[in-house]
Amino acid sequence: MCGFCGYVNQSNISSDTIEKMSDRIKHRGPDDEQYFQDDNISMGFRRLSIIDLAHGGQPLFSKDKKKVLTFNGEIYNYKEIRTELKHMGYEFKTDVDSEVLIHGYEAWGTKLLKKLRGMYAFVIYDQENKKIFGARDHFGIKPLYYYDDGESFMYGSEIKSFLSNPNFNKELNIGLLPIHLSFEFIPSKETMFKNVYKVMPGTYFIHDIDSKVTETHRYYKFNYDHIDENQTIDEDAKKIDQIVKDAVKDHVIADVEVGSFLSSGVDSSYVLNEVSKFQPIKTFSLGFNNSKYSELKWSSSFAKQIGQENTPVKIDDNDYFNILPTMMYYMDEPLSNPSAVQLYYLSKATRKQVKVALSGEGADEFFGGYNTYLEAKPFERYQKYVPRFIRKLLSKMVINLPRFHGRRFLIRGAQPLSERYYRVNYVFYYNDRNRLLKNSKINRDAGAYTKHIFDEVKDKDEVTQMQYFDINTWLPFDILQKADRMSMANSLEVRTPLVDKDVAAFASTMPLHTRINSEKTKIAFRKAAENALPERVAMKEKLGFPSPVASWIKQPKFHERIVHAFNCDIAQKFFDTKELMRILKEHDSGKSSMQKIMTPYLFILWYGVYFPENTIEIFNEKVV
Repeated sequence: MCGFCGYVNQSNISSDTIEKMSDRIKHRGPDDEQYFQDDNISMGFRRLSIIDLAHGGQPLFSKDKKKVLTFNGEIYNYKEIRTELKHMGYEFKTDVDSEVLIHGYEAWGTKLLKKLRGMYAFVIYDQENKKIFGARDHFGIKPLYYYDDGESFMYGSEIKSFLSNPNFNKELNIGLLPIHLSFEFIPSKETMFKNVYKVMPGTYFIHDIDSKVTETHRYYKFNYDHIDENQTIDEDAKKIDQIVKDAVKDHVIADVEVGSFLSSGVDSSYVLNEVSKFQPIKTFSLGFNNSKYSELKWSSSFAKQIGQENTPVKIDDNDYFNILPTMMYYMDEPLSNPSAVQLYYLSKATRKQVKVALSGEGADEFFGGYNTYLEAKPFERYQKYVPRFIRKLLSKMVINLPRFHGRRFLIRGAQPLSERYYRVNYVFYYNDRNRLLKNSKINRDAGAYTKHIFDEVKDKDEVTQMQYFDINTWLPFDILQKADRMSMANSLEVRTPLVDKDVAAFASTMPLHTRINSEKTKIAFRKAAENALPERVAMKEKLGFPSPVASWIKQPKFHERIVHAFNCDIAQKFFDTKELMRILKEHDSGKSSMQKIMTPYLFILWYGVYFPENTIEIFNEKVV
């Protein structure tokens, strides 16, 4: 695991700029740093050594020195690809997976991407043709960004590296604020910085240095085109068991010790149990001091049951709130998922003992694990038996009323799935944003922003459409985003065996009845886990990453901190501060969700980190 950055040279940039950019992402690779520069490009690399510790330095060159590679990630099938390339006459100097990328690109060009299985982001500079080629893995496990304003071009593992380049025009993409307030992330290639773009999952770019033109192309797209309705729960469970076994074995390959995150849930427990069958492994679990939300009893009990060492990690309210500004710095873009802080501290403790940790992300998206998928049936019945004009009338009647049980159902029952689905208005609805935004003219329809994703699977059932949407938005831009940033902030490599090309290939064939019914989620996956785990673990209800943040907000010292932020210069610049205070008061009385507090609060903190003019007074702790 590593970090890299680079830019196309311009006359007003000093040669040491690349080192300053690289220093910004030192946390991604504290073991080594190397650089390459010529008349056209400057490339920087920071290494976290995992495989072939002595020989894995980068940038890496082709034999004729005309192609230069920087790479972040792991290629799990690199040995098979290397064998194929050797038969073609290519010579290898090391045992690192990065060499198959440089030789594979020489052999097959962009078709190399069809052969890869792993988590990766990499860039190859072609000196002869004066082009920059960059690619990102199938599901967006590893990050890759580029800045392109038509004159300057730069790329990197994290946006913050651009801050040290004088040609980076740092500007807020204000038009995306309402989208962020809806999703808590940006579900597209756009970012909260103008002219900064994500390389989307399964996508590559080619930048022509002479013409200054950047093209992007999709080489992989997850789909549900081959669902097999004849598959049974028992058959799918058996296949899942073998697929998980194979994925776990491939994901523990390393020349350093590998550990594993462990919650009380079935996903991380299943992954850990498979590893424990062929090697001992240290496990790490997070909980809260003096809190009913702590899962440590569950996780430590299971680790002990299968004979693996468990390290409990505990945090309290001060740990949580004091790290938030620093967390926003590492995150690059504002993200208000409360579990990000837990991941930060879990990664920090894990890194003290190991360099690599396995995690259970991905099972819910691919195998149908979210409880929100259970909503499909009630909405189908509601829409079938209640005429549309009545549903629309009820929605208009309740949309401006205070929060009450059933209000969200009545509002959403009048909407098509592309507007109704939980993730589309995860935090604030359109009318909520109208009241909250200081300039309501920038408000926009979040459902329209992502409707094209639902349109791609409009012939499928609603649960399948929800899963497809989550695989293309929630998974890469929230779940994997926070996993990468919070782990790499602590120089820890996190691997996700269940977010895997082979796992996804099978999941895409599963019929609805082996994924979910009106009462149960992840049916076949749980059946597979049940054969390997205690029933209480395999069938445990999904909790996510529970935390007591909602109650902490009400504590005077943190409540005052939020009140101060909600009335600071930044808040006044973007929001109606009276509305912010109204939402906070509603939360105090139990009528507003925690996310409606934390999303604007963390945006304010994030803005103060990246646009710090006259805003430092909102912080209680020093930002990294």
